Amino acid sequence: MQRPVHVIGVGMTPFVKPGSSPDYPEMARIAGRTALADAGVAYDDIEQAYAGYVYGDSTSGQRAVYELGLSGIPVVNVNNNCSTGSSALYLARQAIEGGLADCVLAIGFEKMERGALGEKYADREAPLGRHVATMHAAQAPSSAPMVAQMFGGAGREYRERYGASRETFARITVKARRHAQHNPNALFRTPLDVEAVLASEAVYDPLTRLQCCPPTCGAAAAVLCSDAFLRRLRDARPVRIAAQAMTTDYASSFEPPSMIRTVGSELTRQAAQRVYAEAGIGPDEVDVIELHDCFTTNEIISYEGLGLCGEGEAERLVADGDNSYGGRWVVNPSGGLLSKGHPLGATGLAQCAELVWQLRGEAGPRQVEGARVALQHNLGLGGACVVTLYRRD
Repeated sequence: MQRPVHVIGVGMTPFVKPGSSPDYPEMARIAGRTALADAGVAYDDIEQAYAGYVYGDSTSGQRAVYELGLSGIPVVNVNNNCSTGSSALYLARQAIEGGLADCVLAIGFEKMERGALGEKYADREAPLGRHVATMHAAQAPSSAPMVAQMFGGAGREYRERYGASRETFARITVKARRHAQHNPNALFRTPLDVEAVLASEAVYDPLTRLQCCPPTCGAAAAVLCSDAFLRRLRDARPVRIAAQAMTTDYASSFEPPSMIRTVGSELTRQAAQRVYAEAGIGPDEVDVIELHDCFTTNEIISYEGLGLCGEGEAERLVADGDNSYGGRWVVNPSGGLLSKGHPLGATGLAQCAELVWQLRGEAGPRQVEGARVALQHNLGLGGACVVTLYRRD
């Protein structure tokens, strides 16, 4: 029988530009100790740790976790591209749900370089080789960064199918900045208007520079526990993981060529459907959402994958304001990746932290009033998508 799983502590560092952060062990120490203190537990209570990062040498997870203690516990290193943090969370939940442990740490960190993401090893098959080949079958190669070509191409395909305007994509950044002005952990907190977003440097139509998330350094962590462990705590403020699913690529990601599918729309759709079925609710019962807005185009596509609207209806959702305060959902109250930044290994756990704060009523000026159900969406090309539903009942 599957056991209930609770998040009892979260922590994160402010996300900062490459070159201005402490080294990764120090960032992990801050995020991890904050999560332990928030949970009201000692490091000696932790039975397993899952440490997520993308850019770093083997066993960097151990080096990071050793900042918290040296107790001999299993430390598992996790690398799943941009969904790494949520993949660490997924494994931590499984350990508790399956009865293998009662208190587990998930931690993610990234010390990134400046500039667009690139491949590190040129002497072997690239993990995204099939994705790039599919992209080149769908659209002509460009000198733009590869990931921008992929998500920009998906946005271009969406526009051609449904007539979405350039302004609609730009409004995603405007919303992100408006939300982020109340988040002290976000990298970019200055509000913008649509004109400024569209006037920024062109990257790959319809994307401009201000519609692309920045590489960032930071760390985030979460402490998870079982019911039995929770009963030992005096002042716990638990948030339950009501459902969670991970998907990887389907044949439809590659045949026939469609950039919307290649960047993970079907991964999102399938994971979300599994989560709603497991939790016994639908998207209309969700109050607040943190989704993977690596590019404005992906947020638009993800609205449909998560079931917030029908196919081709995302532009109407944006126009009606149903993605912000006063609408049907508040999407990315943290400011999302576009404003908060995207340290790959930390992003999924930073999303978790934001939603835990929201469901506890601890989000300050960005609090979503009456939030009881939260949805998290974390996507990585290559590919993996993790969707998680949280409740505080």
